[in-house]
Amino acid sequence: MSRAFIFPGQGAQTIGMGRALAETYPAARAVFDEVDAALDEKLSALIWDGDIAELTLTQNAQPALMATSMASMAALEAEGVGVTSAFYVAGHSLGEYSALCAAGAISLADTARLLRARGQAMQQAVPVGEGAMAALLGLDLETVQSLAKAAAQETQATCQPANDNDPAQVVVSGNKAAVERAVELAKEAGAKRAVMLPVSAPFHCELMGPAAAAMDEALSHVAIAPPKVPLVANVLGQGTSDPAAIRSLLVEQVTGMVRWRESIEWTARQGVTEFWEIGAGKALSGMVRRIAKGAATRTVGTPDEAKAAADSAR
Repeated sequence: MSRAFIFPGQGAQTIGMGRALAETYPAARAVFDEVDAALDEKLSALIWDGDIAELTLTQNAQPALMATSMASMAALEAEGVGVTSAFYVAGHSLGEYSALCAAGAISLADTARLLRARGQAMQQAVPVGEGAMAALLGLDLETVQSLAKAAAQETQATCQPANDNDPAQVVVSGNKAAVERAVELAKEAGAKRAVMLPVSAPFHCELMGPAAAAMDEALSHVAIAPPKVPLVANVLGQGTSDPAAIRSLLVEQVTGMVRWRESIEWTARQGVTEFWEIGAGKALSGMVRRIAKGAATRTVGTPDEAKAAADSAR
């Protein structure tokens, strides 16, 4: 059975994530230790015993979720299943960095520092309260594109599709007034649900331009090697192994739409029948099942799940 490893983005964070992995696998503990050292702080203490509001701050959530994913990979490897057992890797937004780290394209320490910089740059790009995001359920991308454009025109502000998550879930991002108007228009258009999201910045829209410039600078100082297995890139919706392309795609991703539905559809067309969600949460597995009918999913975020996944691969 051909598989892909997929890595979660923001929203999956919980206090205590990865602790059991670190207690069970020395290699998983070493991941958290290395991330702590790279950031020169005890991020692991925040992850395991801190305040959820502080962990949810984007500058903390991004490296924390990556560390948990890499600890999950370390557990899998300790059980005898490495990244090359997958045909592709992919990650949702910040998860793309986790995917590249897992595939050996970027070192763990560099990935931690890049995600700290990414989180800070995204938060600083738009003052708190001025931007917003909303999830629109029950409408397809084409419909959301048209209503986002209408909301932007009516309010003379930014509103753009940010995440094309699955056939019935698209997230919009932009100035608060425009996003609120998009929610109203979505309800009028028959959306099953249209809800504002509890985020601290409007990710994946043109308002993130300053953050994209900051990441262009940060990435210019980091070595990127060819990944051991191809990356299905967010803004491409298909695979690549070219380090130069990956570098530019990571910059483009800051303001560009996460084409998750297209990414999973493309991966399934390549013959992948099983998707393993590596790290915290289960949100991506649900999306995969709604996108690729009949695909098998598995979560790998605890010692028991790592052992069961390894057993299934033997």
